[in-house]
Amino acid sequence: MQTDPTPLASQLLIALPALSDPNFARAVALICQHDDDGAMGVIVNRVSEYTLGDVFEQMDITSEDALLCAQPVLAGGPVHPERGFVVHDGTRSWDSTLRIGDDLHVTTSRDVLEAMARGDGPERALVALGCAGWGAGQLEFELTENTWLTVPADAELLFAVPLEARWNAAADRIGVDLQRVADYSGHA
Repeated sequence: MQTDPTPLASQLLIALPALSDPNFARAVALICQHDDDGAMGVIVNRVSEYTLGDVFEQMDITSEDALLCAQPVLAGGPVHPERGFVVHDGTRSWDSTLRIGDDLHVTTSRDVLEAMARGDGPERALVALGCAGWGAGQLEFELTENTWLTVPADAELLFAVPLEARWNAAADRIGVDLQRVADYSGHA
């Protein structure tokens, strides 16, 4: 995998109220990679029906840490919903790690989950199934259409703010109150 961040990497996309696509309505997506071919990100504010214990069981990984096993797994997006993405901090690199920004990475290899299960993983991590993807120029177009706000990602928002509060908290980082933003869908 590529190890250097890309132009919009480490930015959060915040869906504006008018975005009605059920895959992205009220979503906050961390952009992991962005280049001339498109962009890839992970939605960081939607819980899936799975726990980390379910993922460990599916992958035949054993963990005695009940708190870790009870951790919810995120629904990272509609692309590759069977594939795991671990967003984490720290300087340690795993078999398939992409540096998103300073002290922020995404890893897609099994070794990071094995390390987490034995208590030797990253200090802070989010595990998601699936990701979001945009074709060449698609994200740039959506940004010009005012579909998304962007804000730099920060560790507190990603790892400390409760999932249900991330949409508003992300917009608040740039002084936007999403409750006051008009929903223009369906208006003449």
